[in-house]
Amino acid sequence: MPETNLIIVESPTKARTIGRFLGSEFAVTSSYGHVRDLPKSKLGVDVEHDFTPQYIEPPRAKKAISELKAQAKKASIIYLATDEDREGEAIAWHLSHILNKTSAPLKRIAFHEITEHAVRQALESPRELDISLINAQQARRVLDRLVGYELSPFLWKKVARGLSAGRVQSAAVRLIVEREREIQSFNKQEYWSITAQFAADKKEFPALLQNLDGKTVDKFAFTDESSAKNIVDELNNVPAWQVAEVEQKKTKRSPLAPYITSTLQQDANRRLGYSATQTMMLAQRLYEGIELSEGSVGLITYMRTDSTNLAEKFLHEAQTYISQEFGSNYANGARRYATKSKNAQEAHEAIRPTDINRHPDAVKADMKTPEWRLYNLIWRRAVASQMPEAEFDGIGVNIAGGRATFRATGSRLTFDGFLKVWQEKREDSLLPEVKEGDKVKLVSLTPEQHFTEPPARYSDATLVKALESYGIGRPSTYAPTIGTVIARGYVERFLRRLKPTDLAFLVSDLLVEHFPEVVDYAFTAKIEGELDDIAEGKTEWVPVIREFYEPFKEHLTTKEQEVKRSDVNKERIIGTDPKTGLDIKVKLGRYGPYIQLGNGTDKEKPKFAAIPRSLTADELTLEQALKLIELPRSLGADIETGEEVLAGLGRFGPYVKRGDGYRSLKEPDDVLTISLERALEIFRTELPKSGTIAVLGKNPKTDTEISVKAGRFGPYVTDGEINATIPRDSDPKTVTL
Repeated sequence: MPETNLIIVESPTKARTIGRFLGSEFAVTSSYGHVRDLPKSKLGVDVEHDFTPQYIEPPRAKKAISELKAQAKKASIIYLATDEDREGEAIAWHLSHILNKTSAPLKRIAFHEITEHAVRQALESPRELDISLINAQQARRVLDRLVGYELSPFLWKKVARGLSAGRVQSAAVRLIVEREREIQSFNKQEYWSITAQFAADKKEFPALLQNLDGKTVDKFAFTDESSAKNIVDELNNVPAWQVAEVEQKKTKRSPLAPYITSTLQQDANRRLGYSATQTMMLAQRLYEGIELSEGSVGLITYMRTDSTNLAEKFLHEAQTYISQEFGSNYANGARRYATKSKNAQEAHEAIRPTDINRHPDAVKADMKTPEWRLYNLIWRRAVASQMPEAEFDGIGVNIAGGRATFRATGSRLTFDGFLKVWQEKREDSLLPEVKEGDKVKLVSLTPEQHFTEPPARYSDATLVKALESYGIGRPSTYAPTIGTVIARGYVERFLRRLKPTDLAFLVSDLLVEHFPEVVDYAFTAKIEGELDDIAEGKTEWVPVIREFYEPFKEHLTTKEQEVKRSDVNKERIIGTDPKTGLDIKVKLGRYGPYIQLGNGTDKEKPKFAAIPRSLTADELTLEQALKLIELPRSLGADIETGEEVLAGLGRFGPYVKRGDGYRSLKEPDDVLTISLERALEIFRTELPKSGTIAVLGKNPKTDTEISVKAGRFGPYVTDGEINATIPRDSDPKTVTL
């Protein structure tokens, strides 16, 4: 019997979630993502004929397409239910081309959350495909293909093969490189603060020096120890201190707006330590459906959005829930937040739970920890956004003596408001009750040295914030951009921050000098604005591409002739090897900078050494280079085994080696300075990523050797045939026969 209705979505999880509550009246299936794309092996854009994309059906999509066509033949109506943003609209459009020969009518439906109410509501009001959204996505895809496909070969010829450039990724790399240069050129400044400890009513409290002779003590009032100590000595001799002024002030703190894509990525990075990519991957699962005891449930609304709007239905439900759970004084009316983004277009609502009554604690047992932690964050932020301000009593006390005035401040939470749900670590800072004219006792004076700090390297959170503030990219592109620049070798994670590689400096400088428009922040933002205009139907997409591409192509042709590889990839001689008299040079290869000793001969190749990531090519000294050339170096012998221990640099970075065993070195361990004792400690405490951890002995029944090994999914015990996983809460080094 033929199916009456066929619903097509992007993912099997989404299909399973929708199928659970629609029942047998609908068949719900998945396209497994895009069914058409630009080819990987060629440009795939006809630049001579209005930049027409030459779409193909990727090999990976063949099976899904075949199954979709077979199901479509049985359907009387086909609903294209892909995501509501530009990418989702484009997938629906491609599906319409794939299924254009079917007799069943094609209808487009979109919803912001995967709930029965939202899906059935969408089914009642299908619409036509939005050609403006499709054109905007197509324009972005074509533009990015033109830049990447045309500019990357230029980098191959002038720098090294395998490099890539991109409209958004290159601007992001420039941001990271410029921040690193700020850090490198930063000159720290010394300054001192003076803190007093006073006592009143048998309670001690701190106060900071604020005024001398009626003038404000600024940050750099004391720039060395002697000037600070001179004031301390003087003030220690002041005979009496008294309260000069007491200021009391009630303050309020408002809740933050519910999450949009960028703020979710920032908060998940700061609070949970998740990368932007990890956050979006987890949010996708929460949106499409998590297996709970009741079945697959979509827990949050669509996660790619720059709108802080909340549905009226949710606002009403939130007030009811808050009143019931916390009391009517916590529910004093719905809060509506103005969207700050000038071009909020990716979706129509903020990220929120689909059901406010589904408390995080109620689903914790059914969820994996990373997913639950993100859901908990989203739920609390959305609920808190609908609660009243937190209220505080603030107090400021000025204490005068001699020619100095100190300032003490305190605060006390009087009504927690939204903080009831939005939990933060805080403590009241209380001061003793004093009034103007009261005498206080000086307990101690402490001068404290400080140094100004350089700007911090970007984290995922701060880079997303910077990209958003510059107008570079959109909610759907932030996480992929960070992932791309890391995958391309331009950026690496270092102590949870984004650090540019030497390759990033070279390529970014090259693009800034010769292709400034590609990495210009304002120009990149202008293009994003034009893509928004296309999405809103205000402009056509082909003229936007032509306006960019024609001068870009002409400029690229000129630069291919003008720029010489030797001008870009300059080798730097940093000194002479005292043993051989040969020059030591820093050069750049496909995998980054390296050191070369001499030029070699017909019979003998020159000696090479990689530069560890902890060092930069620009800052490398002759002393460091000489040590790198000599790697691997012997640290001595392990007294217990007699085996020599070596430290060296390999394809995957620095390591220590004992016998046949290797361990990778991680910061702050340095391959040039690590000691024998530290290397042996690493062997004692760290497990290898693969190989044998310990040999336990022989099985008395079979006489086969039983050992503990490290595998892809963790440590396990094996006799060569049977493997047994070691529980996560057990130490594999303590397992006995």
